Amino acid sequence: MRICGHPGSAGLHSTGTMQLLPGTGSLVAGLWLLLDVLFLGALFLHLLGDWSRRRSVLCGVFQDLIRYGKTKLGTRPAWLRCCDLPKRWFWHFYFLSVTWNGVLLGLVVRSLLLGVHFPQWIQQILHFFHKDPEQKTSDGELSTLLALSLLWIHSLRRLLECLYVSVYSAGVIHLAQYGLGIVYYFLLGITVLDHTQMDYRKVTVQELLLQLHWYHIFGFLLYTWASFHQSRCHMILANLRKDKSGNIVTMKHVMPSGDWFERVSCPHYFAELLIYISVAFLFGLTHVTWWLLVLFVLFNQSLAAVLCHEFYHQKFDSYPAQRKAFIPFLF
Repeated sequence: MRICGHPGSAGLHSTGTMQLLPGTGSLVAGLWLLLDVLFLGALFLHLLGDWSRRRSVLCGVFQDLIRYGKTKLGTRPAWLRCCDLPKRWFWHFYFLSVTWNGVLLGLVVRSLLLGVHFPQWIQQILHFFHKDPEQKTSDGELSTLLALSLLWIHSLRRLLECLYVSVYSAGVIHLAQYGLGIVYYFLLGITVLDHTQMDYRKVTVQELLLQLHWYHIFGFLLYTWASFHQSRCHMILANLRKDKSGNIVTMKHVMPSGDWFERVSCPHYFAELLIYISVAFLFGLTHVTWWLLVLFVLFNQSLAAVLCHEFYHQKFDSYPAQRKAFIPFLF
């Protein structure tokens, strides 16, 4: 996205515009690539290692860092528990996303409709994460607007589900996992803006509609379909701990069934991946940095799904053998 700034500002061309790098040369792309490597490595280490027989301190730290909630190992030393935070604090991530990415969405809308420049402090943040200038897509305003809008709606839905639908037990997450969640949702909107040039001029609705392509429609439909099933799966998980009147009657873990649970152990994780792939379609599959983020979601959710799948098999003797962990029929 091209962002106009004040003369003399760092990173500005003689035309008075600053262009953000849409690819692997930007800082945000490097961060996603680093996280991709770390989580892919963690996934392979877990799959290839027999961790049940290892009792070293390093193995204990590794397992504590990759597990959360019900998959946390039963007996843990006090020095590991000192970094525990309540899993119910997941709502903090979505509150941050609704607030921060809502600000970015509002600034993009104001820029498109009124031709108003981004505030200088926002420009400095974006320039920090997108260092080198490079030519951008010239008709990507609609893609950027749709992506930020759908991600904001997704974050709002997840925030409401965390606060009013999900039933949390005494499960915990690691302090490092909490910090990663904060960084993730801060970088989400910044990553969206790592693709499209946008001049500060008023754009009419008709001009935006002229940018509409088949991949915008497909991306929106995929997003809607995945969001619907994710919401249903979250309702199924919550209802396992409620009676027919909606009262919470147990905190025990019950084997889920129905909807996509018939195919995979963690369909809500699979739906999450589909949601981020749908955003990639909004950019015509050309947003390189966004694909690095999608890979992070793939590796991160794969690891969480494998751990959850193992938990279900250990807890329920009659757990359906045909269920995969994460991706139906494949993984």
